[in-house]
Amino acid sequence: MTPTAQELLRTTAARLAPEPAANPLVPRIADGRARARTIAVLALEQRHVIPADRRSFQHLTRRAAEAKDLESAAFFDTLADGESLARERLTPLLDACGVSRAEAATYEPQAGCQTYPAYVAWLALNGEPADVVLALTANFAVWGACCATVARALRDHYGFDDEACGFFDFFAEPAPDLDRQALAAVQAGLDRGRITTAHLRYGRLLGQYEEMFWETLAEGDGNGDGGGDETAGGR
Repeated sequence: MTPTAQELLRTTAARLAPEPAANPLVPRIADGRARARTIAVLALEQRHVIPADRRSFQHLTRRAAEAKDLESAAFFDTLADGESLARERLTPLLDACGVSRAEAATYEPQAGCQTYPAYVAWLALNGEPADVVLALTANFAVWGACCATVARALRDHYGFDDEACGFFDFFAEPAPDLDRQALAAVQAGLDRGRITTAHLRYGRLLGQYEEMFWETLAEGDGNGDGGGDETAGGR
């Protein structure tokens, strides 16, 4: 029996959910043990991730539209717009972390943090749009939960105000319109026979690349490569 779009979204998210202990950094941020500099590096890496993902989502929008998959096109178009909003909210975060404009402009990103957007770009070129919708939706649930935890911790342990936490709040907030678009895209994919098992592979790799993002930051946090002698809360 063919599952409904809602069932497929739910089971895909469940199958791709990471192990509770998979993230080595968010728990350290949550209880204030992570270096303040690590938060700055996270923001600097996102300064490269966000525009890359935006271009990938724009390309997926065009591909989906050309394939007459207007439901998936609408989903990716909303994601691209969201990345533009997220980019605007990075500046207050960088300012709160004490990152100068010069450092932001010259920062060299780390390979382990940029594998995720590199794979999103691969999906933009090669993935069946409806399958990509499924994979991204499952991954966004994990990312959103991490952002919610980080946003709370930045207020509780690092003295960040609401504006500085806006980047993480943005991704942590419910997105009912995007959820409806994902549901419509997956249902249209099922109706047209465009959903394959590839979405599970896409989602698994997205999850692993996101783990690499956090692991790379955690390595810098643990060995002091993030810079300085400051500890959490000692900005």
